[in-house]
Amino acid sequence: MVFQYLVGGATVVASLFLGYVFLHNSRRGKSRRDSTKIQRDGLVAGEGGADVIIVGAGVVGSSLAYALGKDGQRVHLLERDLSEPDRIVGELLQPGGYLKLVELGLEDCVKEIDAQQVFGYALFKDGKKTRIPYPLENFPSDVAGRSFHHGRFICRLREKASSLPNVKMEQGTVTSLLEENGMIKGVRYKTQIDAELTAHAALTVVCDGCFSNLRRSLCNPKVEVPSCFVGLVLENCQLPFPNHGHVILADPSPILFYPISSSEIRCLVDVPGKTVPSVSNGEMASYLKTVVAPQIPAELYASFLSAIEKGSIRPMANRSMPADPRPTPGALLMGDAFNMRHPLTGGGMTVALSDVVVLRDLLKPLRDFKDSSALCAYLESFYTLRKPVASTINTLAGALYKVFCASPDPARKEMRQACFDYLSLGGIFSTGPVALLSGLNPRPLSLVLHFFAVAIYGVWCLVFPLPSLKRAYTGARLISGASSIICPIIRAEGVRQMFFPFTIAAYYRVPPAI
Repeated sequence: MVFQYLVGGATVVASLFLGYVFLHNSRRGKSRRDSTKIQRDGLVAGEGGADVIIVGAGVVGSSLAYALGKDGQRVHLLERDLSEPDRIVGELLQPGGYLKLVELGLEDCVKEIDAQQVFGYALFKDGKKTRIPYPLENFPSDVAGRSFHHGRFICRLREKASSLPNVKMEQGTVTSLLEENGMIKGVRYKTQIDAELTAHAALTVVCDGCFSNLRRSLCNPKVEVPSCFVGLVLENCQLPFPNHGHVILADPSPILFYPISSSEIRCLVDVPGKTVPSVSNGEMASYLKTVVAPQIPAELYASFLSAIEKGSIRPMANRSMPADPRPTPGALLMGDAFNMRHPLTGGGMTVALSDVVVLRDLLKPLRDFKDSSALCAYLESFYTLRKPVASTINTLAGALYKVFCASPDPARKEMRQACFDYLSLGGIFSTGPVALLSGLNPRPLSLVLHFFAVAIYGVWCLVFPLPSLKRAYTGARLISGASSIICPIIRAEGVRQMFFPFTIAAYYRVPPAI
């Protein structure tokens, strides 16, 4: 009996002792975790310096923050305005861009925002129409284009980025880059309450959009404004080809239609030049009714007029800027702050997401970014590795816009007609060009071959079966005109970087031992 009491007492004492040890260790573990969290948050907030500061939480900034955050980097993401953006572009993601979204693990960002699948294009000209499907036969069933409200998509990207514990998203306006001995050390920014703060990081990525006030120190900007888009939203109507983008080859320039929700269709009317008729005094409404409306497909005509009457007409300048980087230790420029193309083909987000994948893969092997000079030399390869996708989409956007615009020049008229007829042939004649446009085949050489194939096809249609001296002359001018369209764009992109990137030393650069 005594023995049983002794054993029982010993058991109680042992249990109390083990409980104390467990509780003490738990508190120490929690203390260590809290301390780690405080240190991590302090580093992200700039007290000890984040690994990466990203300026701008748009498509590039948010997706890059998520990609780097997933790889363990400490990211400080700064955005001037974290409310839902309201824009009339950035609403169509090509299939190639969707594949990049999948590669980044962000494909769920096009879910729960009423995004619509897009399976190709429909082209309209002079009462004729043709359907050009994406070549998706060899891809999974979910691979297609996506169209949506731009702001909803951006909000989903921001939610994903901020869900990671090592990504700090903050609303603040970056006023300048912190430079020391030619090296970028971070940024100076203002908070919502106008407090001026600084944040430091080994790498600063600037992607603050087409109106960037930081780009001049990181590139040689040559911004052109070839035209303006005038945006409308059509309701309660159906597109002639459901789940397709529609391009009307109108006079003076193209008109676009595509769904942005299950009940709304975006209309973008291109108006050549830097300025458009005034919206406030009714000139724009009159222009849309008298010049544009008669060229709209019958299925959309009534809804188009109704959208004009509602008065929600929104103009926006279309900007084009070739990538011309100025490599700077400690900083990198991306997105529309760095490179823009005419939005006719909807390729901007595909280029943006492709660039994010390229940069993520470059940074993944690095343990830290302390040696900014070595990092800068290594990241020069980014500008070369991005070229196949970026230059193909940039060149196609610029060339197609010039071809699709109406012109009194007979040779340009024939080129426009030849493009429509070539795409109407089907088979490789349509799948080849649309694979380039969709980002599924980012090969610059294939683009050039198809572009001049269109020109040669146009000449063939001109001179056969009844050749004449006048037709032959027009055909020669057609070839010359085609060259004058595409060659300046290629020259701006960089012939060597576009077609022979493997001859550039940066193409083979290996990660520095840092």
